[in-house]
Amino acid sequence: MTKHIFKMPDIGEGVTEAEITEWHVKVGDKVASDDPVCDAMTDKATVELTAPVSGVVTSVGCAAGEIMAVGGALVVFEMDEDTDIKEESAIPTPIKMEAPKAQNKEKPKPVSKPASKPKAVPAPAVVSTHGAKPLASPAVRRRAEEQDIDLALVPASGKAGQITHADLDAYAKGGGAGLQKLAGATDIKVTGMRRIISERMSESKRRIPHFSYVESIDMTELERTRIHLNNTRAAHRPKLTLMPFFMRAMVKAVKLWPQCNATFDDDAGIITQHNPVHIGMAAQTPGGLMVPVIRHAESQDIWQLASEIARIGEAAKTGSIAPAELSGSTISLTSLGKLAGVMATPVINRPEVAILCPNKIVDTPVMENGQMVVRKIMNFSTSFDHRVVDGFHAAEMVAYIKDLLEHPATLFID
Repeated sequence: MTKHIFKMPDIGEGVTEAEITEWHVKVGDKVASDDPVCDAMTDKATVELTAPVSGVVTSVGCAAGEIMAVGGALVVFEMDEDTDIKEESAIPTPIKMEAPKAQNKEKPKPVSKPASKPKAVPAPAVVSTHGAKPLASPAVRRRAEEQDIDLALVPASGKAGQITHADLDAYAKGGGAGLQKLAGATDIKVTGMRRIISERMSESKRRIPHFSYVESIDMTELERTRIHLNNTRAAHRPKLTLMPFFMRAMVKAVKLWPQCNATFDDDAGIITQHNPVHIGMAAQTPGGLMVPVIRHAESQDIWQLASEIARIGEAAKTGSIAPAELSGSTISLTSLGKLAGVMATPVINRPEVAILCPNKIVDTPVMENGQMVVRKIMNFSTSFDHRVVDGFHAAEMVAYIKDLLEHPATLFID
């Protein structure tokens, strides 16, 4: 019998480690070459790793949910063939996207030691003042059972801590009958995409001095324009949401404030202002938050933007999005859709320096030419990296976007 060590392969693009999210084999399993072994998740994608040889699994390098460094002993096989131990990089197969590609260089983390899977913390028993086992006569026990009362929850007043009929009456009168106290907790290990989101958000808030700015925008004319365009659009054209209009406004705005269409490598001390406008569109998916990228928004009209938003949003939700479509954004746009709320303080997608967030449109009474009228008012929430963007310039840019959206014809004039 010959042992074969299958080492964690280099998945590519500078990846130094991966989280093993699921094992498809266990010790003692007999597998054939190219059988699925495990799923490994990086900050770019989840890939399926397959067995490079046929044999019996004698050990696995870590538990599900733990990190494995490239080159680490992932699986040890025992083979029938009398061959030497080999080192090879199996070609991983992408199976679904889990999280946006990291845009900053981070130091690799140490490999975790294998540990048992997290278990729910058992709920401790509720102990009454009369001891672990409630004291009561058979008649009291029978009555408690009929009334669905847990005797362990009933305060006792009888001799030696015995529960009486009066104690049952008092408990029922106080609303305790049929109710159970809950105790204990469940530990959930932070793994997979939730771990990546946690790390990204923590790093962004820790390293970027955010400041938020909120402006109100009268969306009445834009909504009329959007509805008219949807009612008169050709059959092959997509339905317009507000997002393409905001993207058009962003494209025009960053020409005047290029410091907002930028990335900041704070380790190297370099700010890069980008000519193309690649807009990260934060999207909630069944697996968690993802940020697919609308590339070259500056070269697309309102209908092209709407088509690309629909396409890339659906790909993110179904897990069919390509890794390249989750990286390279230069500025981000986020929205909670119908839940949009009255304001937000969005977290910047590091290493970008700005993120914009439309909120909910609300019919609001306002004074116009001395008369009370109802207008469609929306708060527009933004966050900026104060190391790169001054508050005055951020306010200027937001005011410019406000003017464009309140006069929607200007969105289509270059």
